[in-house]
Amino acid sequence: MRALGHPLIPEQRPISLADIVGLLVSLVLVTAPHALRAPWWLGVLTALLFAWRLRIAMNGAGLPSRWMLLAITALGMFGVWLEFRTLFGRSPGIILLMLFAGLKLLESRTHRDASVIAFLCYFLVITNFLYTQTIPTALLMCLAVLAITATLVGFNAPHRALRDNLRTAGLLFAHAAPAALVLFLLFPRVQGPLWGVPQDSLSGVTGLSESMAPGNLAQVALSDSIAFRAEFQGDPPPQRLRYWRGPVLWDFDGRTWNMGFPEIAERIDNPAPGPRFDYSVVLEAHNRNWMFALETPVSAPAGARMTLDGQLLARNTVRARIRYDLSSVASGIAMPDARESSLARALRLPRSVNPKAIELAEGWRRDLRDDSAVLARAIEFMRGQRLTYTLEPPLLGRDTVDEFLFTTKAGFCEHFSSAFTFLMRAAGIPARVVTGYQGGEPNPVDRIITVRQSDAHAWSEVHIAGRGWVRVDPTALAVPGRVEQGLARSVPNTDPVPYLMRPQLEWLRSLRYEWEAVSHKWNLWVLGYNPDRQRDLLAFVGMKDADWRTLTAALFTLLGLLTLGLLAWAVRRMVLPDPVKRAWDAFCMKLATRGVARQDNEGPLDYSARVSASLPGQAGAVSRIAALYIQLRYGRDPKPEQVAELRRLVREFRLQ
Repeated sequence: MRALGHPLIPEQRPISLADIVGLLVSLVLVTAPHALRAPWWLGVLTALLFAWRLRIAMNGAGLPSRWMLLAITALGMFGVWLEFRTLFGRSPGIILLMLFAGLKLLESRTHRDASVIAFLCYFLVITNFLYTQTIPTALLMCLAVLAITATLVGFNAPHRALRDNLRTAGLLFAHAAPAALVLFLLFPRVQGPLWGVPQDSLSGVTGLSESMAPGNLAQVALSDSIAFRAEFQGDPPPQRLRYWRGPVLWDFDGRTWNMGFPEIAERIDNPAPGPRFDYSVVLEAHNRNWMFALETPVSAPAGARMTLDGQLLARNTVRARIRYDLSSVASGIAMPDARESSLARALRLPRSVNPKAIELAEGWRRDLRDDSAVLARAIEFMRGQRLTYTLEPPLLGRDTVDEFLFTTKAGFCEHFSSAFTFLMRAAGIPARVVTGYQGGEPNPVDRIITVRQSDAHAWSEVHIAGRGWVRVDPTALAVPGRVEQGLARSVPNTDPVPYLMRPQLEWLRSLRYEWEAVSHKWNLWVLGYNPDRQRDLLAFVGMKDADWRTLTAALFTLLGLLTLGLLAWAVRRMVLPDPVKRAWDAFCMKLATRGVARQDNEGPLDYSARVSASLPGQAGAVSRIAALYIQLRYGRDPKPEQVAELRRLVREFRLQ
């Protein structure tokens, strides 16, 4: 086609340096989050491929041979296989896409090749949401889409300025935003996470587990990541009543407490009298089926079950953020499970460990026959032992309870609860360990209580005849500040607490409060927009009991109206000239009344010269209007004040 004198079609136009820069900016924006998750060597290799292509574009060097690209491809795929032992799945697949994007850039010569890379960038935008859907990720991906779109606009308008391309991309964004909002609100929702990948959901973690050994919870307390948030109707409970019940541990092998197999309760008995609290919980994904509740829940929410020992369990593994409503009575007394099998299980002890603790507890039993009196003696003992609460407990040997109580006298909450429960069982009183969270930090911005992994806690429950299972927190007995003031003010100053829990960083915590309040609303109203919330919204606007047919009809009706509105706007822009053109036409009409009409083939410069010759008295005004019109019509970035000046000159122009 070039031999015939015709220009190249857009798809065959060579890639310019500006095109390469636009593609590289887009690729960096969409691959940067993946590079943080990819093996370091693959991130470096991809960056080198990008830099190689930029150097070729700047120096005009030749592209690498196909054999070299094939060799790099084979080497990269082999490295990915060594890392993951597979080439399929979410992580290896997306990492390979990063590599292939760099390789495709190295072999791209025309705009057709560049368009393929641009659309690959669009796909990589989507893959970022398979890992996280936070506000920063959404903002970064919006910026990436804007950059990709502006780059595509530049392919079709190679001589336009970057500012004009960005303006066009922004205009396309503005056109698409209403349709995207309608699709988000009305498209039939499905249960579960929109971006969930079931085989990769095992990445969710929790600070708690089915077992507890010395040192486990101390390690968890070093993390300030959010476990869940709770929003109360009315005033929240005081700090000392915020016990969030989790796994209950029954079986002890001398070092580790284990949960065993929970038994589902057929009915939920009314808890003991106490202050009642109504609240909702937004639980982060943790790949377990535990649902935390303030002790003691009155009933189980929809989709959950209660065990005989008071645990709240979801029917399915919590692999996405969930929200549920609860009512609890803060009585400190758990569900009254007094079956003989449960009480016998709560008395089992390995007899070959902790002889000092066993001897001490058996002495209490010989001196005191009443269980309540034995419990009171044990509480007095814990208070008088001068035990130290620390995040760096010393290592313990075979007799963990004896060493903690009589030798090291330093430990974390799992040491306290394990020792107290052991003493109770050795004294013949049924006891068990309860793990969960204690406390929670109220956010002064939205009054929502945030419970973090650093709030992980363990306490004991003792069965007293006539009262049921009674909560006893041995940590609070020895270190009352742990419950009243929180973790950071209870451990020694030398202990490594989470960074933002340090008292001197109040200003930084205030910023985190603001950010977490915004993030919570995002999680609740955007990521948590599930079928129930969709039904509530539709009922609010008068569409009660809407099914998928109603949703589909409403969706297409609104999309049709939006399409018609955009079409009318586009037609209006085509029919009605812009303000500069309207002012010029009004000027020409004034001149036509004096017999100096503009010819169809006559440009503004020639026309103004002819008018000046015919009307010499008006030559100055005509020249000023024509010059300003030419500047605004054919120049770049006309300013509003210049347009207003043209309209004023035309309005004040009078024929003499």
